[in-house]
Amino acid sequence: VAQVNTIQHNRQDANQVIVTLHENEMPVFEYISRNFFSSSACGICGKTSTGGIRGNEVITPITDSISIPAKLLHQFPSKLFESQVHFSSTGGLHAAAIADISGNIWLLREDIGRHNAVDKVVGAALKTPVVQLENSILLLSGRAGFELVQKAVRARVPVIASIGAPSSMAVEMAGEYGITLIGFLRQERFNIYCGAHRIIMA
Repeated sequence: VAQVNTIQHNRQDANQVIVTLHENEMPVFEYISRNFFSSSACGICGKTSTGGIRGNEVITPITDSISIPAKLLHQFPSKLFESQVHFSSTGGLHAAAIADISGNIWLLREDIGRHNAVDKVVGAALKTPVVQLENSILLLSGRAGFELVQKAVRARVPVIASIGAPSSMAVEMAGEYGITLIGFLRQERFNIYCGAHRIIMA
């Protein structure tokens, strides 16, 4: 307050006041600056356990008898890349796709956020009668966090195949809910972290 010389209403705008300081006084703007951050995350990032996102909700594990040849999985990285129209021009988007167990990519969506890409493709699948999520594969262009496994559980997708690595919590959740979780799907190689019974290696 000691820095302020005068305070006057702005005659042109009643919602403004004009504050003048004493000579040689400099305002410190860092104290009045306001920063707003936007996020493309799904809202559960930062949780430290699967229990922290599940709460008291009861979700039954996924059980089915589908089988997927390993050689079919080897085809997906190139198919995924070829289908990423916006990634090819920007190099900065994640992709999520829904494929059937015959190797066809039914739907693909891109977004700057991994979570948003999955939300988009699952939402599109729910509006597409020909797509049966319970007999499908969720393909991820990046790493598989537990948040994306949770989305697959809710959508009842039995298989997740990720180009990148899964987190330890993703492996824990996939095992708990009966999901086949595949990571490092590239160059005709992949790791199976959970649900190996669905993959035919021969």
